[in-house]
Amino acid sequence: QVQLVESGGGLAQAGGSLRLSCAASGSIFTINIMGWYRQAPGNQRELLATIASDDYTNYADSEKGRFTISRDNAKNTVYLQMNSLKPEDTSVYYCTALLKTRLTQSVLSTYWGQGTQVTVSS
Repeated sequence: QVQLVESGGGLAQAGGSLRLSCAASGSIFTINIMGWYRQAPGNQRELLATIASDDYTNYADSEKGRFTISRDNAKNTVYLQMNSLKPEDTSVYYCTALLKTRLTQSVLSTYWGQGTQVTVSS
């Protein structure tokens, strides 16, 4: 059993910043890639950024420069620092992890958090 729990969402003003956290816990063997997505009502879930275990990062072009992803491998935690927030950043933010559990050490599986709401006011 693996759980991903996001935190740090909430209300922010345009131009402000928020830092999201996502902690993975449970029967984890290794975590290969962690990432952040978001989904606004009526829209598809969109990729924001991913980070590999060697800290290699990949960003969606649209948010490159405003959002920064990082991770703490010792804590199985991924972060998303969001700066210069805009009202259009209002969305539910989800973290994801591609990992192997102790039970199935040769199989990579994808897990998702429950999402955290970010609302940016103008």
